[in-house]
Order: sequence, then C-alpha cells, then structure tokens
Amino acid sequence: MKRIIILLLVQFFSVVYSQTTNTRNWRKTEKDSMANAFLLYEEKNYKMALPYFENIHKGHPKEEFVKYVYGKTALYRSDKYEEALNMLQQIYAKNPKVDLIEYDLARALHYNYKFDEALEMVDRFMANKRTRLEDKPAAEFLKQYILNAKYYNSIPTQAKITNIGKPVNSPDEEYVPTISADESMLIYTYTGPKSKGGKINETIMAPDSINGIYMEDVFMSIKANDEWQAPVPLDNINTKSHDAAISLSQDGQVLYIYRDDAEGHGDIYESALTGETFSFPLKLKGEINTIYQEGHCSLSPDGKTLYFTSDRPGGFGGRDIYKAQLLSDSTWGKIVNLGDSINTKYDEDSPFIHPDGSSLFYSSNGPKSSGGFDIFRAYMDLSDSTFKKTENLGFPINTPDDDIYFVLAANGSRGYYSSGKAGGEGLKDIYLVETGFDAKKPVLLFVKGKVTFDSIPVESVIKVEITSKNNAVFNTLKTIPGTGNYMISLPPGQSYKITYAYKDEKPKTFEFDASQITAYTEKIVDIKFATPVDTIPVAAVVPGKPLPNEFDKEAITLLQKKISKYSSAYGKISAEGLEFKVQVAAFKNPKNYKFKHLKGLGKIDKLILGDGITRITINGSFNTLEKAWIHNKKVIRAGQDDAFVTALYQGKRVYLEELVKMGIFK
Repeated sequence: MKRIIILLLVQFFSVVYSQTTNTRNWRKTEKDSMANAFLLYEEKNYKMALPYFENIHKGHPKEEFVKYVYGKTALYRSDKYEEALNMLQQIYAKNPKVDLIEYDLARALHYNYKFDEALEMVDRFMANKRTRLEDKPAAEFLKQYILNAKYYNSIPTQAKITNIGKPVNSPDEEYVPTISADESMLIYTYTGPKSKGGKINETIMAPDSINGIYMEDVFMSIKANDEWQAPVPLDNINTKSHDAAISLSQDGQVLYIYRDDAEGHGDIYESALTGETFSFPLKLKGEINTIYQEGHCSLSPDGKTLYFTSDRPGGFGGRDIYKAQLLSDSTWGKIVNLGDSINTKYDEDSPFIHPDGSSLFYSSNGPKSSGGFDIFRAYMDLSDSTFKKTENLGFPINTPDDDIYFVLAANGSRGYYSSGKAGGEGLKDIYLVETGFDAKKPVLLFVKGKVTFDSIPVESVIKVEITSKNNAVFNTLKTIPGTGNYMISLPPGQSYKITYAYKDEKPKTFEFDASQITAYTEKIVDIKFATPVDTIPVAAVVPGKPLPNEFDKEAITLLQKKISKYSSAYGKISAEGLEFKVQVAAFKNPKNYKFKHLKGLGKIDKLILGDGITRITINGSFNTLEKAWIHNKKVIRAGQDDAFVTALYQGKRVYLEELVKMGIFK
C-alpha cells in the first residue's frame, strides 16, 4: 500500500516539477518514510512531516521535489525559516513555474525580514496569469502582513527582548508562560523527553518514539534571589495526554489548564494551590466549557470576571474572546462576546487581563498583524466596562511569526512570552520583555506581604472592601499555604479596607486610599498575630500583694490557647535541661499565701528567677509540655482559671516560641 502511495505521489510531483524522480534504488525505510511524510503532508500536518522530508533530503539532496516539500514544510517551524528560504530559492531558480512557488517564496522572505523582496514576490504572484482566482485573497492578506511588518520594523519601540535561559529553557520546548503578579512564580507548558506521556504519533494515535511528538506537561519554577530555580513538574496535573498551562490568577493561587476531552474538543480546568503544589484539576463549572473549543482564559483581579476564548457559533469568526461572570452559586455564566473592537473574522487568542483590571492584552492574526499572531492591547472604558480601542505593541515584541501568550507583571515593566526565534536554547523558549511601552503604564495599588502567628506563616482569610462604595466586597482571598504570603491588586479611583483574620484571633484591619494614585504604587504590609508572652507587666506589681494573673483575662485566655496549640504540636518532646512548671500566682515580697482549693493537686512551691518576683507553682516539674498542660487543665478546673505553664531551660525561663527557634521544638 505504501509503495502505491509513493508511486502516485511521485508521479504527481514529477508532472508539477517537470522532472523524473527515481525511487527504485531507495532503501525500504526511505520509501516508508516518504509514504508517511506525504500522508502527513496531505493532511496539512506539516510540522510532523518536516523531520521525514529533512532526513530524506539529507540522503537525496538532488531530488528537487523532496527539496521543495522540505522547504515548504520548513515554513512551519521558526528555527527552519532560513533553510526554507534557501530551498525555495533553489527551486525557483530552476523552475519558476512550480505551483504557488512565488507565494511560498514571499512567505519565506517575509519570515526572514526581507520585506521589500517579499512585496515584490507577492505582487509577481498576483500578476501571474497562472495564479488561480481562489488563491489571490490569501496573497492579498499576506501582502497586508508584509506591509504591516515593514511599517512596525521602521518604528521600533524601546522594548528589550531577552531569553531567560537555563534552568527554565532547554533544548526542548517551553511555552505559554504564566506568572503571579509579583513575578515570584512561573508556570509554563513543556514538551520534551521529560513529558509524562512520552511521544505519540497523533496520526495513528499510538506511541512512536521516532516520529511522534511529545505530550505537553505543566512545569513550575520559583524565583529566589532574582533567579529562576530549577523547574519541577506538577504531578497532580500532568497525565499521559496533553496538559497545558494557560493562565495563573494574579495571587498565584489558581492555575488554569487546557485539556482535550474524549471527543477531541478542548476545555478549561482549574487547580488550587495547596501547600507547595496544586490540586487535581477540575473542569470549570457553568457555561464556559461547551462542545466547541475553549482554549485560554485570564481571571480579573477581583476574581469575578473570566476572559476566555472560544470558537463557538455566534461570534465574529474563528476564535473570539468572551467574558463570563462568577455567579452566586460559584459557577460561571452571563457570557458576553467582547465585540468587534477586539474580535475579527479571524482568530483572537490568549487574553490576559492585567492586575490593574482595565488593561487587556491578547493576540490576533487579523489584518492589523505583522504576520501570524501579534500581541495587542486594549483599555477598558470604565463607564460601561467595554473595550473600544486597540493597539499593536509593535516591533520588536511583534514579529512576522506568531507572537502569543503574553503576560505582564503588576508593575508593567516586565512581561513574558514564548517564541521559537533563532539563538534560543531550543525549539521554543520563554523570553523576558522589558516593555519600554510608549503608551501609558498600569495604574494600581499593589499590596503584598506575609501573615504570621508567633512568627510562623499561617493561612489567613483576607477580605477586601471598597469603603468608597458602602463597603462593597471587592474580593476575598487566602494567604498562600505554607508561606503565609499574599498579594492584592487594587484598581485606582477608590478607597479600600483590608481585614486580615486568623482563626479566633482578633482581626487586624488596614485602610488604603487609592482614589488619587496616578502610577503603579506598591505597599508591603506584614501582618503579625501573636499570643501575649507569658510574663507579668511591672505596672501590675504592688509590694506585699499578690500579682493577680487576672489583670488581663483576655491575655491569659490567649496565652492558654497558645500553650494548648504548642502542646498539640510539640507536647511529647523532651530534652536535657528542659522542664515545665504550672504557675498559679506571683508575688512581690510575699508573706502568706494559701491555695486551699488546689488541695490534692500537688505541692505548692516557690520559683525565684532573680527578677524580684516570686512565682508560685504546683506539683513540681514536668519533662514534657503535654504532661504540664494536662495538669494545668486540672488546676483550671479546680478554680485557678489564670494558671499557665512556664518553661525553663537550663534553669532560665524561656518562651515557647524560643524553643522552636532554638531547634528543641521541631
């Protein structure tokens, strides 16, 4: 069967190129490769056909039709554009009558930044009497791309593009970068030998270690000391099929991924950060996912609007960008197309709503592009929440090739996107964009920090209210588990109140006025919850009288809660020189003291630490906090409700949190 396919295709190409090709002396493996290559070629799966043709061309460099199809398929991989141009120019020099050769050459010249030559070639194609009428619209569209690219390259912006290098980029493919608003976290899509699913030949849907393509996986890198650390795969997300990262919420706690389902259409899933990894992804609930393809999304800073792409019917053509609202039942609904100021009859993709809540970045391959997808920006009209004006980000951000998946940090000065341009680490790499935008920069109040309890990071619930709008709730979020970090992006023009809550501790509140800010403004607010230290204020000392622990019942209650928590975490730990005592009172110059209600709970002792205060303890020493706390609770039940545990290490009084810092409690 494969031999028949080869013969038919060779006959076809021989007629087209007016030459004879002899495959009689080819090895069987070469003939099989040719058959596979042409099957992929006929299915327009040019990227998968390319390596077949490249290998065959190396073995038979004089075969013109192999050279042509190799050059033509090389137009679909950015690291091969120079070779594509070289191959096609050789074909054209020998036979300018090859079908579509002038159009293909115009594309190759365009990709190689030879715009004047590309314009000449596309005009020659359209003027050629052999050019079919149905091929002219594509040529006219290509000419517009070339004119746009020539214009944008003549007026470059101040943007600076830098490959972020290792350890993120590799000889394999890294693309679709997503970042937290402060650039502390980078999550992206990877394909290569580390992919969980290995290689799959998508034509026959089976493993193919030689000619297949790698499955997509999701990887994460954390920034430390301004350097990206070694990336790790997200095992809860990656499967043996395609798993692609598409976006990250601005606080870094919700990751959105794309997956194909059994029917072959794509849906959007979400995963929540839990500790140092992300949870198993769940399909979005509501009306976003359909039987059509939903491929990308971006969450607004208030968490209430999701911008996404879909090729569902009813749009302007191709893929369009829509927005959905978070409903009261936590599902997504009220789907609205962003309109013809954004969407065209072509494809719009990769929306990214900036943390300022009003700057939308996206890609389009419509008539304003300089080739393939270009990155555009649109500003929200705050009067009706629509986007009415768009602008192309220009060169060098946009190129004749696809430029897509652009994200921007909160401060507006640094962005990221992926490209397969020459000079990188591999096929597709992630690049840093130092923007240098000529247009206005983002305006927002960016609040970030850490929430701790007794210096330990905790998960705090943070409520943001707009005080200038009758305390309307703007957003509710949590600190990142394990780190206690948080970040909040607040649009300008309003005043805000942020309330930090942790368990039954008294909430802490801060107010911010963003009504007058005119630039990116950053505030660092660290919230420190703490139980009161177990000591008696000097102001409470009255000579000759007891020092009543009940001087601050709230403080004693919090202290007892602290002891209970530490007992749960470290209660069984013992160490040489470490002892615990149950304190029931303290005196300055004590005379007589009686605790009849504590009869039967142990001997009453004096504890003198050299600070002029005599502390009264009961039942001696305990070698663990758990044993001391059990006895402490008995003393409380007997009526001494202000009793608490005191820790001593090598004869000196220490606070419980100090035992953690010393490494005794661990």
